[in-house]
Amino acid sequence: MKVLYVLRVVAGLHAVAVCLQPVLAGVYLDGSPAGMRMHEPTGLVLVALGAIQLLAATFWWRRGGRWTAAAAGLLIVVGEVVQVSMGYSRQLAIHIPLGVALVASAVAFAIWVNRRTA
Repeated sequence: MKVLYVLRVVAGLHAVAVCLQPVLAGVYLDGSPAGMRMHEPTGLVLVALGAIQLLAATFWWRRGGRWTAAAAGLLIVVGEVVQVSMGYSRQLAIHIPLGVALVASAVAFAIWVNRRTA
């Protein structure tokens, strides 16, 4: 199934990029403005990767895969859109815990779609 292969690659890239975000935020908090200059565009790329992941998960579901992949992909994309909004509005009380949840869910999703039982 080529669609599952694409979903696995995109989910892996997405998981790596989402794990990079806390590192970039930490670089910024350590006093380097370069961290924020990288944190912002990486967040926007994450939303795009999340949309591609959702599209691949939906195609996979429609070709006989699991519907839960599309549902999880949708939740991740919605969370990322909210995350970007909270970041721009400096709502750190939501931005930080939601970021932790997104890292956990993106990594779990990537692991799940790469399992043989997917």
